[in-house]
Amino acid sequence: MPRGKKSGRAASGDGSIRKKIVKKNGKEYTYWEARYTSGFDPKTGKQKQHSISGKTQAEVAQKLREVTAEIGQGIFQEACKLTVGQWLTAWEQDYLVGIKPRTQEAYRSIIKNHLQPELGAARLDILNAHTIQHFYNGLRKKGLSPKTIKNIHEVFHEALQQAVMIGYLRVNPSEPCALPRVVKKDIKPLDDDAIRRFLEAVQGHRFELLYLVTLFTGLRKGEVLGLAWDRVDFDKGTLLIDRQLQRAKDETGERRYSLVSLKNDRWRRITPADFVMELLRRQRSRQAERRLRAGPAWEGGGLVFTNEAGGHLSHHTVYHNFKLVVASIGMPEIRFHDLRHSFAVASIRSGDDIKTVQGNLGHATAAFTLDVYGHVTEQMKQASAQRMEGYIKRVLDL
Repeated sequence: MPRGKKSGRAASGDGSIRKKIVKKNGKEYTYWEARYTSGFDPKTGKQKQHSISGKTQAEVAQKLREVTAEIGQGIFQEACKLTVGQWLTAWEQDYLVGIKPRTQEAYRSIIKNHLQPELGAARLDILNAHTIQHFYNGLRKKGLSPKTIKNIHEVFHEALQQAVMIGYLRVNPSEPCALPRVVKKDIKPLDDDAIRRFLEAVQGHRFELLYLVTLFTGLRKGEVLGLAWDRVDFDKGTLLIDRQLQRAKDETGERRYSLVSLKNDRWRRITPADFVMELLRRQRSRQAERRLRAGPAWEGGGLVFTNEAGGHLSHHTVYHNFKLVVASIGMPEIRFHDLRHSFAVASIRSGDDIKTVQGNLGHATAAFTLDVYGHVTEQMKQASAQRMEGYIKRVLDL
């Protein structure tokens, strides 16, 4: 905007309010401007000058009263001049530290593929809930699932919350946004007949012991692949689950495997069935034989389940072989994670209380466990009611 002519006298009150007239394309435009100071620049020692503009003197005076009140109360925050894109870049570089490599990779993918292209050019300090809501609605129209949109929101909300914490924003504009409802997928645990067929199909398979340990402990894939012998206590019959084998991009962009802590560092110690401990003894014997055959070529990483040279197994190899097994018995839809669900359902039906199941699975709360497997307890209640009904009928017939 061209420099304009100053007109009028300063209004009474805090700061200075002036009427300004500018010429543009042969026409005169009038607006009001207030100038105020918010303190001193620690580097130069000079006062920090700010301005507020508006169409009317009353509008500018109201804004000036509000900002000077904030300065007096010590809660004033200078307007942030960053764009959303600039802040996301800074947040990614400086604040995404100490989190797992795969989580970093997921965050960066969301920032690069969704947040930067759509919202990167917007000014951070004037970003509002409606703009963000419109962005979320657009993602839904593009065909993204409610779960994916929820993931995008969680990353964006976290980034904006950090901006609030360091004073770039007063409130988090993503807080009031409405998200599409995520429909929980039905779990598909193996029933007793399917488990028997699965056990027959994996007999003699190279990953037989791995699959059986997973099925009868409920460990996640990364947890069972990251299990080490120093976490197995044969004397006490326990397993310490505190690490997982994870594959993610490193600083160079190359995907590598690494042992990382569990989600939220929530380690657990479980006491599996004696059958599981016997499986692990068999695995230890098999591994000892492989070590002798490999000789100096043995990598010796200390993992329970390894390749022929003692190195870690590939997630893809383990999953691909699993899918071939379940397809061979007519259940191609079964996922590796369904072994975990099968363990949980079997535990509940065997009489384990929810708190015990929660601890064995490593869930954060028993409420989450109930949310996932509540249908199983409902079925058990119905079965219990039917048994009671039969008992009552037998008593009345006496």
